[in-house]
Amino acid sequence: MNTVTPLVQTLGQRLRDAIVAALPDAADVSEVDPLIRPSDRADYQANGVLPLAKRLGVPPRDLAAKVATLLENDDLIVSCEASGPGFLNITLADSAILGQLVARSGAERLGVGLHGTGKATVVDYSQPNIAKEMHVGHLRSTIIGDAVARILEFLGTKVIRQNHLGDWGTQFGMLIQHQLEDEEANGFRAASSGVESISRLNALYRAARARFDGDPEFADRSRRRVVELQAGDERTLAGWQEIVRESKVYFNEVYDRLDVLLTDDDAVGESFYNPFLSDVVTDMEQRGIAVRSDGALCVFFDDIRSPDDKPVPLIIQKSDGGFGYATTDLAAIRYRVGTLDADRVLYVVDSRQALHFRMVFEAARRAGYLTDGVEAVHVSFGSVLGKDGKPFKTRAGETVRLISLLDEAVTHAKATVQERDSGLDAEALDQLSREIGIGAVKYADLSTSRTRDYVFDIDRMVSLNGNTGVYLQYAHARIRSLLRRGEAQHSASAVLDTDVALEPAERALLIHLDELSSVLDTVVETYEPHRLCAYLYALAQAFTTFYEACPVLRAPNDTIRANRLAIAQATGDTLKLGLGLLGIAAPDRL
Repeated sequence: MNTVTPLVQTLGQRLRDAIVAALPDAADVSEVDPLIRPSDRADYQANGVLPLAKRLGVPPRDLAAKVATLLENDDLIVSCEASGPGFLNITLADSAILGQLVARSGAERLGVGLHGTGKATVVDYSQPNIAKEMHVGHLRSTIIGDAVARILEFLGTKVIRQNHLGDWGTQFGMLIQHQLEDEEANGFRAASSGVESISRLNALYRAARARFDGDPEFADRSRRRVVELQAGDERTLAGWQEIVRESKVYFNEVYDRLDVLLTDDDAVGESFYNPFLSDVVTDMEQRGIAVRSDGALCVFFDDIRSPDDKPVPLIIQKSDGGFGYATTDLAAIRYRVGTLDADRVLYVVDSRQALHFRMVFEAARRAGYLTDGVEAVHVSFGSVLGKDGKPFKTRAGETVRLISLLDEAVTHAKATVQERDSGLDAEALDQLSREIGIGAVKYADLSTSRTRDYVFDIDRMVSLNGNTGVYLQYAHARIRSLLRRGEAQHSASAVLDTDVALEPAERALLIHLDELSSVLDTVVETYEPHRLCAYLYALAQAFTTFYEACPVLRAPNDTIRANRLAIAQATGDTLKLGLGLLGIAAPDRL
């Protein structure tokens, strides 16, 4: 059962309570949704009276007028008018809006409440392959998964991160065999950094593949090495573990550069589930969930058929006795639900795997691995495209290396910082360039609806204009500069006066600030971080309008100046929190 701890009710939540309290006694308030939305006719519009009137058998306009009359006696509301067939246009009192700022300014977490289930959500993301370099294809899973995990945790969910590494398979026989023979001839050469690790592993893979393709005797030795790996041969396992270890050194360097929260403790490779695969196969076959077809063990589905109307199977054991991705995924679900006690499992994987996960989830339901009350979600995403609108490749047609892409972003960011003549020393310049460049890449990804493709355009990403991470970072830095300058004149933490009349730009900004909690709730309901990005961009724009229309340091008097500094403080804190939930730094100076 969910537990919810609201730290500070939003204005919308307070309005809902007021409307429900004003309804006739005959209304079943448990079924009432006032449908409160921001409005250009007032502060908010409530549309929920119309369907309620139909259930009560009364004219909607009459019910709306009755509710409006009662609401005007509420201290929260300065006016409420019935409109159209039964809408309510509601304007809030300035004192209520400022009171909301006072409440949030004194609250932890900016007043955002906690939501928890008592169980756990597994978030499966990034998923690189051992002994292979991460490329642009890993970018979206890593960034989106990290943002979703951060936001879930912030709202009180217990999150278990899982980095499902591709660390098992026949290719490791080839790699281990070549590595062992090379070590016998030349000795062991350990890498000291992630760059050295992936360089060595790339060379290892190229050399092993060339020998495998050109030397039949080496190919035979490699195949025998696979058997020894599966049998747990000590020397073979040691060679495999060394390859895994070096790969993790490289992965961690990439994660550190991207500022994502994956660690070695979150890495659970395919090898982890290998001991469970035979049991899954036996279990599903004995219970008739899977059947033999052309020697393979398959699960069939009535509603999944090929274009020529043939059934499309989920193969959980190949005709040669081997296991595939489906078997591992089923074992993983069984473990995550049965052992990790997860009530939700999120797979942040590209949209091309939609059919695979649809079949895996259905098979897991039939087998009882996904039990009642446990949710499995494929959090799908689109592709990263080049400026030509095609999948992002190098000029030579190769997949873009992730490290190269990040280095390019940081280089462009450094040029942007230097153009501003910031006067930073070399170390500070490098740090700020990393925060801006990496933030630009992450924001460009997260601000796009995850189901859509997007074009990777580094020049647009690091622009100070438009909906970019740099624009938001600059807005935050500008606010911090304003607060530093205002500190000598008036403390931003002074007691606020809620009896001051608000200018339109102040009202708009304060009402937008109040929507943070609702936006975060929507993000976790939809797994769409772009909704938080849109909120932050609109917040930065609202602050610009406020700053231009309402002088802060040159306010008419001390009281108004204190209020406006508090509004600026709240805006800066919200931008910093929001960017942090996206995994993006918020520099105080830019």
